[in-house]
Amino acid sequence: MRMNIHARLLLLLLLAAIAAPALGADVDAAPPTPKGLTGFADIQRWYSARRKEFNEGQARLLQKRYDLSDKAAADGAMFRGKKIQQGVRAKLPAGVTWEDLAKMTPEEIRRRDAFPEGFMPLPHPNHPEGGMLFPRMHIEEIKKQEGRDLERFDLDFDLPEHFLPEFPPAMFLTTRPDLGDVSKGRLVTLDNYYELFDGVLNPKQLDGLRLLLTPFPQQQFNATDDRRVRRPSLGVTCFDCHANGGTNGATHLVGDIRPQEFRHRIETPALRGVNVQRLFGSQRALKSVEDFTEFEQRAAYFDGDITLAAKKGVHVPDRQSQVHHMAELQNLLNFPPAPKLGVNGRLIEAKASPAELRGQALFFGKAKCADCHAPPYYTDNTMHDLKAERFYKPRSSRGMMMSADGPIKNFPLRGIKDTPPYLHDGRLLTLDDTVRFFNLVLETKLTPEEEADVTAFMKAL
Repeated sequence: MRMNIHARLLLLLLLAAIAAPALGADVDAAPPTPKGLTGFADIQRWYSARRKEFNEGQARLLQKRYDLSDKAAADGAMFRGKKIQQGVRAKLPAGVTWEDLAKMTPEEIRRRDAFPEGFMPLPHPNHPEGGMLFPRMHIEEIKKQEGRDLERFDLDFDLPEHFLPEFPPAMFLTTRPDLGDVSKGRLVTLDNYYELFDGVLNPKQLDGLRLLLTPFPQQQFNATDDRRVRRPSLGVTCFDCHANGGTNGATHLVGDIRPQEFRHRIETPALRGVNVQRLFGSQRALKSVEDFTEFEQRAAYFDGDITLAAKKGVHVPDRQSQVHHMAELQNLLNFPPAPKLGVNGRLIEAKASPAELRGQALFFGKAKCADCHAPPYYTDNTMHDLKAERFYKPRSSRGMMMSADGPIKNFPLRGIKDTPPYLHDGRLLTLDDTVRFFNLVLETKLTPEEEADVTAFMKAL
């Protein structure tokens, strides 16, 4: 039976509508969530069956926002030799150039929807679910050394490895700068910490390190029915995110915001230099590393739910012994060496390149960086609200409401080239992205050549 033209057109439209979700037409659509499931076995089957869908959805979002290619810088490497990535990776909206943006006011950029999406808040790979998520390199090394399996059955880590810190990170102590990397190129775990640090740390510090390396039930890594790993009872450790006292780029969600769609993704900061810091937590402004250490243990590690913490078997360390021991070890973690910096934190002219010297002058002048990032550690130990929402309208992306960030802790810039990606949620993949972002947000009108000089200076920190 022959179909008339209207019926055929209707059929084509219907087929297109059915096919659209499978083709990933809406890159910013929220991942699906289970309805009415009871029991861990059902949850595991549901999420495992959709793991590819979750991973591919986040990959499409990242491809839309960024140039994810591997472009190593010729003149920049981390302490142990991993090349840092170069270039601005945030993609521009169609029909807009960086020169256009430089001429616009924040209001005009917002009105024209011209702000790069790569400069907007970055969603968790499964924002409605959240939870700790570790890079593949760390998962494999922990499984090899300890037999713990940190791999989630619902998700893989989203950012390519070339945008992450070198692994394992080097580890430095304020008490023994003569030793350089005290980890000796190894990932410090319960299996090897005593061998590496006996005779380097005192017994109290050794005990603090032991606790930082000891798995405890937390968040999705526990024995309750909200777990997302196959063997959850083996737990997680502080140094599963803060590898070697640095960072491996592990991600999760902050616990201090509700509802779920307004929670921020948090990229793990390095613990290097906590001895010179006076604020802890990206927004909670905890006043000591002891407070932070105890707070996270009590609050289900960034879930912020004390009832769930109790259900999971929360570990409440003793403040006078365990917390104090952990904090003492953390306060020994030092920044990597910066051979071009003098004792005042500024460049030694005889050792610096012309680009680095020009960048330093801009950092303390036109670029306004030093207004917040003062030497020698390049922080002012306070919080700042960049008000980036001036440049874009609130919108939902992958289950996250991208709106105002609010005041965020000002992190130190010492050793910054070793700890990509940048900003509190890791939305800025390179130092070039970071300088370009702040050039726009602070309206400093740097030229591309001046941006390159500031980047060169930051590599020397």
